This record gives sequence, C-alpha cells and structure tokens, in this order.
Amino acid sequence: MRSGFTELLRGLLDRPLASYYLLLSSSALLLTIGLVMVFSATMVESYGATGSAFDIILQQIIWAVVGLVCFWVAQRLPVRTYRVLSRPLLIVSILLGLILVVMSIRQQSGASSGGIATDQLWIHVGPVQFQPAEIAKFALLLWVADSLVRLGPRIASWRDLAIPMFPIAGLLMVIIGYADLGTMLIIVAMFIGLLWASGVPLRILGALFATAMLGSALLIAFEGYRMERIMSFSRPQDFADTWGYQAIQGYYAIADGGWFGVGLGESRQKWEWLPNGHNDFIFALIAEELGVVGCLVILALFGVLVYTGFRIARRSDEPFRALVAAGVTVWIAGQAFINIGGVLGLIPMTGVPLPFISDGGTALVVVLAAVGMLAGFARAEPDAAQALRARNPSRLVRLLWAPLPPAPRSDSDAPSDSDSVPTTRKT
Repeated sequence: MRSGFTELLRGLLDRPLASYYLLLSSSALLLTIGLVMVFSATMVESYGATGSAFDIILQQIIWAVVGLVCFWVAQRLPVRTYRVLSRPLLIVSILLGLILVVMSIRQQSGASSGGIATDQLWIHVGPVQFQPAEIAKFALLLWVADSLVRLGPRIASWRDLAIPMFPIAGLLMVIIGYADLGTMLIIVAMFIGLLWASGVPLRILGALFATAMLGSALLIAFEGYRMERIMSFSRPQDFADTWGYQAIQGYYAIADGGWFGVGLGESRQKWEWLPNGHNDFIFALIAEELGVVGCLVILALFGVLVYTGFRIARRSDEPFRALVAAGVTVWIAGQAFINIGGVLGLIPMTGVPLPFISDGGTALVVVLAAVGMLAGFARAEPDAAQALRARNPSRLVRLLWAPLPPAPRSDSDAPSDSDSVPTTRKT
C-alpha cells in the first residue's frame, strides 16, 4: 500500500509541469486562507470604526487583485527584463529607504516633512502608503543574482565579491534595519542564501554571517525597545503590561484553540485583546479558530511552496533563474519562520508579516509578484518548456495567460568554461 502511494506520488512529481501546478496550488490556497482569516480578524475592529465589518477586508481584496495582476505580469517577463530592471530597482529602493530614515528623523525633531508622512515602516503620499523594505527585498534579490552570474568563476575571490556587492548590500541592510530589524534579518538570510547557492566559499559565508550578527547586535543596542523585546521574550510574564502583553495574549489564543479550534470567526482574542491580530499575530488567531489542525495545514502549504521553490532552482538550466528561485524560496521560508517562531515563542518577535496571510498591501503585492516570477521560471524548466511547446496553445491563451517559455538549451548551447556563469550549488 505504501509502495503504491510512493509510486503514485513519484509519478505525479515526474510530470513536466509538476513544479508549476504545485506552486500555483499552494500559493492560491495560502492566499485564500489569508483573505478569510484577515476578514475574521478585522471584522470587529472594522465594524467598530466604520459601522461595516467589510471595510478592511475590501482593502485587502483590492491589494490581492493588484498582486494577482503583478503575478500575471511577472510570469510573462523574460529573464533579460529582470536583469535589466535589477539595478534601477535597487537604486530606487536605496533612495526610498533613505527618504524613510530622513523623514523619520525630521518628524522626531518636529520639522516639517513637506507633504510626505512616514511612521517608521511606511511612506504615506496622499492616500497611498507603501513599505520600502518590501520593495528592497525584491530589488536586492534581482541585483545580487545578476551580479553573481556576471562574476562567474570569480565568486571565489573575496575582492571581486566585495566590490561593489558588499558595500551596496550592506548599505541597504543598514537603511532597512534602522527601522525594521526583522525585515533586515530576512534580507540577510536571502543574501547569504544566494551566495551559498552560487557556490561562494564557506569561509566567506562565515565571515559575512559573523558581520551580520555583529551589525544586528549594534542595531539592537541602538534602539532600547529592541532590547526590551528580547528581555520580554524570555520572561513575558514580567512584562505583562508592556512588551510581554502581546505574547501572553497570543499564548492564550493558541491554548484556547486546542486541536480543532473554537470555530472560524469565533475568536475571543480579536475583541481588542490581541494587538495586531490581523497582521503580526494572525497565526495565533488561526490557532485559536482552526486549532492545531489548521496550523498544520498552513505549515504543510508553506512546506510545499518551499519544496517547489528549491525544485525549480534545481531543475533550471539558466543560472539567473536558479539563483533567483533559490533566493525567493529562502526569503519566503525565512519570513514565515520568523513570524511563526515569534508567535509560538521560539524566537523574539520582530513584527514581520506572515507571507500571503497577514493584512498588508505592499507585502502581499510584492510576494505575489515574486511568486509570479517563480511561476515563469517553473514554465521554463526544460521538461516543462518542451511539454508546453508540444501543446502549442492558441494565441488567445498565450495572450491572456502566458507566452511560451524559451526553448530548452541543447548541448551545443551550453556555456563554455569562459562564459560568466557561476557554479551553482544544487539546492
């Protein structure tokens, strides 16, 4: 019986478009669960503020629609477009991050912001608000992958790697980490993951990791509230009126849920007991309403998504696609771990959203665009590209959904030893 199931599973995974369909299904289910849970978590707050339980969820649905449009566009773009856009996006991200830092300092000093408002993590321009840190993840991912591919075998040299990659990446991390240490840690993990996947020597990775830990310690010391968060993490009951309050209420929500939860929409903690229950602590509300079983479903879907991302990286015949797929996977996995680990009390809480599920427009749009890019790479796997080209879909299908992927490389098209291609580790 077990052997038959294993053979069936292996047969399904051996299909040419298995990566593509695994990616679409896991992402779609996570997005659907996220919208349902955001509605459940915000209906009380929304009704109290506006008299309608649907105001906040309608905004999230609008952002989801924008994100799906970005998904559609991203899966249609060729590799060369991402490589061309990488540098301009990085420059824009650094400028936006600097604006956020400067405006935050000016507002703290009481100076006028000139019509642009900030509140540590977001920039507000009229009715529009966005998080530069989310855009920075995507920009740094593309730029580092493009730089590593251009370096080729020279990635083994500390000097060739350091100039200009390390100063620029370090500057962006410091700018983001000034206001958002959690997002900076995700970027650090993604950056080191990209270097590892490209084949950078372990001695360089070890030095970078040590430098990142030292920088994180300095940023924690720079802001006193971060140290208080760490202290409240180990003893939340001693900080029940301040930083430990959210963690304690989250534990109550998880404990109340049991195995099967109190029922969808029946949470008691969302009645103004649990701060940020729709965002940073939405996993606690999932545990309360859907129980351990619901949490395991979420973890399983993230597991499928992470497996699929690394599968796409391993099967890609183009170095840039392989590196970006590995980087996106580390990004999503790292962010999910930091969020869920903080809610469960395994690590200190850093305030990052749970991908696909937490309330938040910029984060949702950017992660859907990144997954759309992954979907395009999944369609370009050699076996998938051959299968799609053999089907020869109509022009209308190619126009409305996605164009045909490029033809797989033949042996004669394989890069020579002199080409600028890194030795990518199998992920």
